[in-house]
Amino acid sequence: MAKWGNCDYKQLQQLRENIAHLQGIDMDKFCKDMSKELARKLLQLVIRRTPVGRYDGETYTCAMGKTHQAHTVKGKVGGTLRRGWTAKSQGEAESGSGNGMSKVASYAAALPVKKSGNAYTVEVINPVEYASYVEYGHRTTKGGWVPGHYFLTLSEQDLESLAPAAIERKLELQLRQVFNV
Repeated sequence: MAKWGNCDYKQLQQLRENIAHLQGIDMDKFCKDMSKELARKLLQLVIRRTPVGRYDGETYTCAMGKTHQAHTVKGKVGGTLRRGWTAKSQGEAESGSGNGMSKVASYAAALPVKKSGNAYTVEVINPVEYASYVEYGHRTTKGGWVPGHYFLTLSEQDLESLAPAAIERKLELQLRQVFNV
């Protein structure tokens, strides 16, 4: 008669317990947290890229490499559009009471996440009325064209390339916690 040998089932039992724990993870919470994390990354990217207006009347080259003629407005300070990313209204952005870059994490954490089917959506909005004109470009009163800066479009493209690695890292961390690795 053949001998089958002996077997230690402790590791299989541990694996079963780990898989049961994995099933207990709230994936909805994980997806919402990840959505907010990606919104935070998008805000960090877009705030850095958003141009700041100048009102000294001088010609200047912006960070996007485009040449502009600044308007002359005595006492006006630029940055309303940039502050708008973390402001609730245009007035808040104009007054300078927007959260700024230092508060991006808390602002993103407070954003609502909507779930529709298997998709999670976070709306990142700049309430400044001229944001779309700076983003996509606009006509001038004299019939010319001011080209867009595409600061949001470029930031979204960057986020699309960064997102898979960020999601993978967070998921791997979650799996390591479950399997005690």
